[in-house]
Amino acid sequence: MAKAGLGAVPLTAWLVLFFLVPSAVVLYYSFGYKPDVFSTHATDVLSLDRYADAITPAFLAIFQRTVRIAAVGTLVCVLVAFPIAYWMAVKLPARWRGVVLAMVLVPYWTNFLIRTIGWQIALSPEGFLSKLLAGAGLLTGPLEILYTPTAVQIGVVYNYLPLMILPLYVTLERLDPKLLEASRDLGASAWRTFTRVTLPLSVPGLAAGSLLVFVPLMGDYVTPSVLGGASGSMVGQMVAGQFQAAQNWPLGAAMAVLLILAILGLIVLVALVARVAVGVAKNLSTISLTPREA
Repeated sequence: MAKAGLGAVPLTAWLVLFFLVPSAVVLYYSFGYKPDVFSTHATDVLSLDRYADAITPAFLAIFQRTVRIAAVGTLVCVLVAFPIAYWMAVKLPARWRGVVLAMVLVPYWTNFLIRTIGWQIALSPEGFLSKLLAGAGLLTGPLEILYTPTAVQIGVVYNYLPLMILPLYVTLERLDPKLLEASRDLGASAWRTFTRVTLPLSVPGLAAGSLLVFVPLMGDYVTPSVLGGASGSMVGQMVAGQFQAAQNWPLGAAMAVLLILAILGLIVLVALVARVAVGVAKNLSTISLTPREA
C-alpha cells in the first residue's frame, strides 16, 4: 500500500504544478487583479466585471463557431479514423500493423505550425490543390477556400486525426475474436455484428479519442490564425489576443476560464455517456443474438 501511494506522488505533483496552480492563477486574474507591470488594465478590486465584459455578442458568436468547428472536426475524425483503425486492428496482418501505425504517426512528429503552414500553401489560390482541381476540370477559377471556416475545418481534421486513430486502434485490437465469431455463428449479418458487438465494445476508444481531439481543438489558435483569417477565428485567438496584443490579462483570463468550464462540462458529459455505453457493452458481450431463421 505504501509503495502504491508513493507511486502516485509524481502524477499528483504533476497535476498540482502544471494544472491546478496555473488554473488557480488564471482564475484569480480573471477577477480583475494584475500587477501594472504586466497589464495596462490592472485593478486592485476583485470583481466579476471581466466576465461581464467577456460575455459579449462577439464573444458568444465566436464561441459558437468554435464549438461548431470542434464538434464537426471531432465527428469527421471519428468517421475517418474508425475505418482506418478497424482495418489496422482486425483486417491487417499483425506483422504489418507496426509499419502502418508508424506511417500514421510520422506526420505527427512534424512541428504543428509547419504542418498547418503546409495546408496554407496547399489551399491557397496558387496552391497545388487549386491547380489539380483546375486541371481536372472541376474548377473554372482559383480555389477560394483559404481564410474561411472550411479551411480551418480541413486543418484541424488533419492535425488531430492521429489522436483519434490511436485509442480506437488500441480498443479494437483488444476485441475478442470469439465474440465476432459467435455473432456470425448465430446468424447475425455483418452489419448487425458491427452495430451489436463491435461498435458498443469500441465506445471506450471513441470516448477517449473524442476527448483527445475535442479538448485541444477548442483551445486551438494556431490553425485558425494560419488558415482562418477573420471569418474563421476561434476563442483561442481571442484569448491570445487579450494576453498579447491588448495586454488585457484579466479579460483574457475570464475568457479562458469560460472556455475551461465549457470543456470540463463536456468531459463530464462524455464520461457519463461512456459509463452507460460500457455497461451496455458488457451486457452485449454475452451475445444474446436471435438466430436467423432458415
